[in-house]
Amino acid sequence: MNSGEACEVWELDVPADEACLKDWAWRFRQTYCLDSDIDILRHGTGKTRAEYLIDLVFPDKSIAPGPGVRSGDFAELLISDFVEFMLGYWVPRTKYAEKSVRNESVKGVDIVGFRWNAHGHQPTDEMLTFEVKAQLSGGKYTNRLQVAVDDSGKDYLRAGETLAAMKRRMHLAGQHEQLLVVQRFQNVADRPYRLLSGAAAVLSDDSFDADSLKGTSIAAHNNGGSLRLITVRGSKLMLLAHYLYQRAADEA
Repeated sequence: MNSGEACEVWELDVPADEACLKDWAWRFRQTYCLDSDIDILRHGTGKTRAEYLIDLVFPDKSIAPGPGVRSGDFAELLISDFVEFMLGYWVPRTKYAEKSVRNESVKGVDIVGFRWNAHGHQPTDEMLTFEVKAQLSGGKYTNRLQVAVDDSGKDYLRAGETLAAMKRRMHLAGQHEQLLVVQRFQNVADRPYRLLSGAAAVLSDDSFDADSLKGTSIAAHNNGGSLRLITVRGSKLMLLAHYLYQRAADEA
């Protein structure tokens, strides 16, 4: 950044390995609807498994605002994988399966990751909140990273509601152990922990603009000293998103 902060830039190299792509699509499907639930949920609709997912669960491919929601969900899931598998946090993803309207984004913090001591609460336990913005279809860069930074600065206000909603979903799903992890982070005054922040932009190669990214400012961010900046770039990312959603449905 022009003001001296570092921003990681990652290039998404889509694997050609068939097993990897199959697993990636499987993970997409489980995020929105477990395989064990598809049949009971689609019964009465007259739809096949694939039709049920495409027509009633996944964000729409072409009818607005579906494509924008699909783009945003794809970017969030990509960064969720980064936070979980590269940074080592546990990242619950229950919100996608609980959408009441498939073509809407879920309100609240985009991504929450947890890292904790299993033998008791420690002040070194960490909660990482991430805001993610996407521009997958090309065109001139539209300040996606700055918008993510600005939204990230509000996460300390939204985290309480996000954790409460997360905990409620886990209670309804019978996920008691996971619920207790979330509960550990609900009262920082009584159970101190480290709050870390993140902002990410997921951009098509056509939209990536290094000079414009350098102009991103974190000056107004309330947790700027613990803010991680990430940009992911890749070729034809919207086509990749459509491919994964379609494959996830076809292989249900």
